[in-house]
Amino acid sequence: METNRGHEPSGERARSSEQAFQVEHMTPAEFRRVGHRFIDWIADYWERVESLPVLARSRPGEVFEGLAEHAPEVGWGERGWDGVFDEIERVLMPGVTHWQSPNFYAYFPANVSGPAVLGELLSAGLGVQGMLWQTSPACTELEMRMLDWMGEAIGLPRDFLFSGRSSGGLGGGVIQGTASEAALVAMVAARSRVLGSGGARGRRLVAYASEQAHSSILKAAMIMGLCRDASDREGMRLVETTRDHAMDPAALEERMSRDAAEGRVPFFVCATVGTTGSTAVDSIAQIASVIDSRLAGVPGARPYLHVDAAHAGSACLCPEMRWLIAGVERADSLCFNPHKWLLTNFDCNCFWTRDHREVSQALSVTPEYLRNAASESGGVVDYRDWQVPLGRRFRSLKLWLVMRHYGLEGLRGYIREHVRLAGMFEGLVKGDDRFEVCAPTTMNLVTFRLRPAAGEDPFATDARNRALMERLNESGTLFLTHTTLPTWEDGRRVPGSSRLVLRLAVGSARTMQRHVQGAWEAITREAGLH
Repeated sequence: METNRGHEPSGERARSSEQAFQVEHMTPAEFRRVGHRFIDWIADYWERVESLPVLARSRPGEVFEGLAEHAPEVGWGERGWDGVFDEIERVLMPGVTHWQSPNFYAYFPANVSGPAVLGELLSAGLGVQGMLWQTSPACTELEMRMLDWMGEAIGLPRDFLFSGRSSGGLGGGVIQGTASEAALVAMVAARSRVLGSGGARGRRLVAYASEQAHSSILKAAMIMGLCRDASDREGMRLVETTRDHAMDPAALEERMSRDAAEGRVPFFVCATVGTTGSTAVDSIAQIASVIDSRLAGVPGARPYLHVDAAHAGSACLCPEMRWLIAGVERADSLCFNPHKWLLTNFDCNCFWTRDHREVSQALSVTPEYLRNAASESGGVVDYRDWQVPLGRRFRSLKLWLVMRHYGLEGLRGYIREHVRLAGMFEGLVKGDDRFEVCAPTTMNLVTFRLRPAAGEDPFATDARNRALMERLNESGTLFLTHTTLPTWEDGRRVPGSSRLVLRLAVGSARTMQRHVQGAWEAITREAGLH
C-alpha cells in the first residue's frame, strides 16, 4: 500500500536543495577595514558633536521616507559601504538628537565613553549568550564581580553583595536592562513573598510609590495586573509629597493603614532617590519605619521595600553624597543606571537584592533543555532566574572597562564636577530677579522658571515658560525639558494645582563650565527678547 508522501518539490527546488548556497560573509580583512572606518567615524562625531544642533532637525516621516521602500534583494557586500556611510550622513544624522552634545541638558544624561563603546564591541564580537553559568562562566562571574565592585563603591552593606555570602548573607547583584525592568523584578519578588505567606489569599494587593516616582513603577503594576490602566489607583497608590517633593511618610502610613483596615494587603513600596522631576529624595529610613509599624500588612509578610535610585545612584560613589541612600540597610533591593551618569552606554542597570532567593524563586522556570550538572549542584548563579527574559548579553564587559579605565577616583571627579556646575547654574538663576529656583538642588539638576509677573494668571506664567523653552530648543543651541510640580503657597499645598518648571540637567561627558555659562546666556537672552 502506497503512503501519501505529500507534494514533491518542484524541479528547481529539488536542484537547489542539492547545491549549497555560498553566503558572502564579511572576511576578517574586510571587517578590519570597515571596522576602522566606523571607529574613525565615531571619533570624528565626538569631535564635531558640539557644533551640531542639539535637537533633531528632521520633520516627522522624513527619515522613513529617505530610506528605500524595500529591502535589497541582493547584497552589495564590500562595495556597498560607501552608500551606507552616505545614508548615515544624509538620511540618519538629520534625525538624530545629540545626547552626547555638551549642550544637552534634557531628561537625564545618557553617557557614553570610549571604554564603554569598546566593551560593547567586545561583547558583540564574542556573541555570548549568558543565560546560564554553563553557557559562559566568564559572562556570569565577571558580572558578579562587577556588581560587588559597584555595590561597594556606592556604599551598600555587605549583605547586598556576593562577597557577603561568606558571612552568611544571601545577597547579590545583576545587570538588568533598565530601572523599569528592575522595578518589575522587585515587584514580582514582592508578590511572591506575600503570596507565599498565605496571608493574602483572596485579598487585593496594593503597591505604593511617591506621586513623583518614575512612571515605570506604575507600568510594572499594570503589567502585573494590579491596575487596569494608567488611571487605575486601586492597586497602585501614588502617595502625596512634602514641600521638597519627597514622599510624605505620614501620608504613606495613613494610606497603608486605611488599605489594611479595608481588607487590602500592602505588599510593595518604592522609595525614589532622585525623582525625575526635581531629584527629590525619599527618606528610605522613614519609609522603612512605616513598613515595620503595625500598620504595614499581614503577619509573616513584611511589605517589600525597593529603592529606585536610577539616576542618583551614580552620585553615591562620592562619600559626601551617600546621605542619599541612608537607611538602605533596611531595604530589600536597590537599583541604579550607570547608563545615565556613569559613562557606560545604554543599557546597564545595576540591581541588588538582600535575598536572591526571593528573586530567583519568583522568576525561575526550568524546562528540561536548560538542565545541567552545574545548575543542579546549586553552586553557580544562573542569571536567567534574576530577570524577565531568558537570554542576556555580556554587558558587564563595558562596566568593567569603564571602571578599569577611569578608576573610582576618576568617576568621583566626573560626578563632582557636574554637581559643581549645577551649583554654579543655580547661583546664576538666583542672581537674576526675573527667575526663580523651584525645588532644592540635590545634585546635578536645577529646576527653574521665569517668575510670575504681577497679577499674572498661573496659566499665563506656564505659557511664558513653555514658550521660552520651545524657542531655546528650536534654536539648536541647547536642549531643555520641563515638568510640573505641585503648587505650595504660605507653607500649604494648593489642592489640584501645579506649575510648569524648566529642568537643566548637567551630565554630558563633554560639558564644561563654558557650556553651562553659554546656556545661561542663551536663556537670559531669549527671556529678554519676549
